[in-house]
Amino acid sequence: MTQETSNNPIARLVAALSRLPGIGEKSATRLALFILRDTKGLSTDLIDALSHVREKVRFCRTCQNLSEEELCPVCSDPQRDRSRVCIVQEPVDVMMVERTGEYRGLYHVLHGALSPLDGVGPEDIKVASLLKRVASEEGLSEVILATNPNPEGEATALFLKKAVADASPRLAVTRIASGVPVGGSVEYTDPKTLARALSNRQNY
Repeated sequence: MTQETSNNPIARLVAALSRLPGIGEKSATRLALFILRDTKGLSTDLIDALSHVREKVRFCRTCQNLSEEELCPVCSDPQRDRSRVCIVQEPVDVMMVERTGEYRGLYHVLHGALSPLDGVGPEDIKVASLLKRVASEEGLSEVILATNPNPEGEATALFLKKAVADASPRLAVTRIASGVPVGGSVEYTDPKTLARALSNRQNY
C-alpha cells in the first residue's frame, strides 16, 4: 500500500476489497461506493459480522470445518453415520454436499489442495489431522475423496489414497464420480469429462 493510498480512506477501502478472491479494482470500487452511499446500516452490519466471525469462529476439533463451538453441528450430531468420512477441500464444499440431502456421514475439511508449483504441500493443509483421525477413530470403514476434479484436486486425491491406506489399511477408499452433468449435452461435453463419464459408467 502506497503512502498516498494509506492517507485516503476510500482508496484504502478499495485496496482492501480488491484483495478478496474474484474482486478486481473496478468491482472493489463499485462495492466501496455502494457501501459509502448506503443509508440502511450496511457498513455497521458488515463491521459487526466481521468482528463476530473473527472472535467466535474456529476450526472444529475433529473435522476442521468452521464452527462456533469446539465441535461443529455435524460432528456433534449423534444421528450422523460415523462409519464414513467425506474429505473435501473447503468449508463451502461441506455446505454443497449437505444441500444434496444424500449424505449423512461425517466430513474432513483440508482447507486447500496440494499444488507443488505453488509450494503447497501436505504440511500446508489439514492432512496430518486427517491421518491421525483415520488411524484412531473406531467404527470408521470408508473414506470418500471428494476433492475437485482438477489437477490439484486429483493430485490431492491420489496422495490421500496412498496416505490413508498406509495409515489404516482396513479402510475402503472411494472417489466421487464425475462426468456429464445432469441436464448437460454429450455434444457439448469436453473430451476429458466425457472420458471420465464413460469410465465411471454404472449398470442401468
